[in-house]
Order: sequence, then structure tokens, then C-alpha cells
Amino acid sequence: MSTTFSDAVLEYVAKIPAGEVRTYAEVAAACASPLASRAVGSIMAKNFNPQVPCHRVIRSDGTVGDYNRGGSAAKRKILEREGVML
Repeated sequence: MSTTFSDAVLEYVAKIPAGEVRTYAEVAAACASPLASRAVGSIMAKNFNPQVPCHRVIRSDGTVGDYNRGGSAAKRKILEREGVML
């Protein structure tokens, strides 16, 4: 059975524990496509599955980036509640 890149990304992000973050580039590399960080961002932007904590994926420069459920301020607030200090 073959897995698409999108499936691999969603599966990987679903396993990021609360209180931890990964960058878009780290997710791309972990899914065997190290140059696909922008694609990871697109996949996260389209994700509305609450089982996939897309708020735990941030930019390589340490900023939170955008969030499809309330923008970057909402994303920062969720991460702070989980104990992530950016």
C-alpha cells in the first residue's frame, strides 16, 4: 500500500506531543522530502482534523506562522497553553 506525501505529513504531525513543536522543514525531512517545507505548509493550511495538531508546526526562524483556525495569535496562545515558549 502506497502512502502519499500528504498522508505521511498528517501522520507525522499527529504524533508531535503536546509541548513540542517541529518546523515545516523538519516535517518535510522526516517525510523523506527535505525540500518540501512549503508543501507541508499547504497541507497544514488545509487541515481541519482536530487529531492532527497543525499548530505544533512552526517556521524555521522560530516564529509561529499562520494558523487556519484564528491566525497566528490563536496559534501562539495554544502553544503557550501547551508550555511552548517562543
